[in-house]
Amino acid sequence: MARVSVSDIEEAAAVLAGHLPITPAIPSTLLSEKLGCRLTLKLENLHHTGSFKERGALNKLRSLSDDERRRGVVAASAGNHAQGVAHHATRLGIPSTIVMPLTTPFTKVSRTEAFGGQVVMSGDSLSESQAHAESLAAERGLTLIHPYDDPLIIAGQGTAGLELLAAVPDLDDIVVPIGGGGIIAGIAVAAKARKPGIRITGVEAALYPSMSDALKGITRNYAGPTLAEGIAVKKPGILTREVIADLVDDILLADEPAMEEAMRLLLVSQRILAEGAGAAGLAAVMLAPQRFAGRRVGVVITGGNIDARLVSSILLRGLVHDGQLVHLVVCIDDTPGLLAKVAAIVGQCGGNIVEVEHRRMVLSVPVKRADLDLLIETRGPGHGAMIRDKLIAAGFVVETGGRMGA
Repeated sequence: MARVSVSDIEEAAAVLAGHLPITPAIPSTLLSEKLGCRLTLKLENLHHTGSFKERGALNKLRSLSDDERRRGVVAASAGNHAQGVAHHATRLGIPSTIVMPLTTPFTKVSRTEAFGGQVVMSGDSLSESQAHAESLAAERGLTLIHPYDDPLIIAGQGTAGLELLAAVPDLDDIVVPIGGGGIIAGIAVAAKARKPGIRITGVEAALYPSMSDALKGITRNYAGPTLAEGIAVKKPGILTREVIADLVDDILLADEPAMEEAMRLLLVSQRILAEGAGAAGLAAVMLAPQRFAGRRVGVVITGGNIDARLVSSILLRGLVHDGQLVHLVVCIDDTPGLLAKVAAIVGQCGGNIVEVEHRRMVLSVPVKRADLDLLIETRGPGHGAMIRDKLIAAGFVVETGGRMGA
């Protein structure tokens, strides 16, 4: 495959002009102060389908001949690539077949179908789905739209780099998540051509360091649940690997707690909804603040497709971590009025009881006593401790619960 050049990316930008928005590159004062650098966020999560994948998909689709458009395209994906291909193929009047693993969540399947893709469920893994997509391409004469290992895909993704440097030309660093490597390869080509001294840092999920391993000649199996399923790639690209080896200065690993905290910070402090992979760049800066201290850093937020239940869980866990949700177990005599007394003390202290469970049937609790299992919203750790102390001062036996990690 041919090596991608900055002229290819400039041509892709011309192809995409008027069809895709220029996504915002916004400064983050709060995060900059927290991390000790001047941080700019490139919001690729604001594309119509919620990720940067639209760039490469549209660039590839618009390169097809009339005959190729008539026959249609096929792609294998469990998420963002599927939606990007389906949406723009439908918009251009091109039939699209999307092969998705059997384990793909129904919401992602339904979203892809809503964008006009014909979904075929096949394979227990993305690699098996990719193999089936390749067989369909051969059998039906369809054009295969690879998620990352294609010069036109890489060039399309690289347009994000041109936009970022046009908006913030004095950047010292650009931090980009790595899955198959398409977007970081494109951005690296664009950025190094525009500003040779700029530093490009890639970020992989700690459980799936396939690209950094490949560059070291290491082969191993990757497994485990991750928030960053969008970059949980077991086999990185060949073409992208060559570009990354030449132009990317370093690859960092982001663990699960850091990605969770990055997602929460983006939502709470910036009102930005990012999926795990999308927040991986910020997670890396949080894990290595000394690397970026005092520098002008652009972080690419690659996507925002995330299940609402997961968002809820992350926010609640954040409240527990910050001491704004406290779990207390209060042991009381099983007599009338004591529940009201406990609630009154919590209310007088300014706490808000979110949940209460009156447990009488637990065998470890004496038959004439009961446990009140309380989840209390507070102003912070000190406030929660004050409520606990007031209950103890009133004669109650109080334990800090472990139900939510408190």
